[in-house]
Amino acid sequence: MIVTRLADLEGTDRDVRSETWRSRRLVLAQEGVGFSFHETTMYAGTETEMWYANHIEAVYCVGGTGELENRETGERHQISDGTMYLLDGNEKHTMRPTTDLRLICTFNPPVTGREVHDADGVYPLVTQEELQS
Repeated sequence: MIVTRLADLEGTDRDVRSETWRSRRLVLAQEGVGFSFHETTMYAGTETEMWYANHIEAVYCVGGTGELENRETGERHQISDGTMYLLDGNEKHTMRPTTDLRLICTFNPPVTGREVHDADGVYPLVTQEELQS
């Protein structure tokens, strides 16, 4: 059994920050459970373009408001507490938080914690096995 508190991640390599968001990675590939699990805050008034070409991501909003745009279709969705979205088609998307947006995210395959968004907003596919070799 693994028990983790957000406060335990403060300042560790599982507490990842950028100009537009902060992600605390509670479960990563090294745990060996087949998914990763993150608590992410996206900052009000910012815009983040993402494209998980190598991952499926499910996101559940537990606080705040924002707008999610599917850049492939132009569809826009209002995101608020109690809203879930699933990027099951590797959609290119943009998030525009109107307030700080608190999101619970899970990735499959799991991320290792070493990924960073490239110029296209993509996380590379990095496996735990590659990190250990």
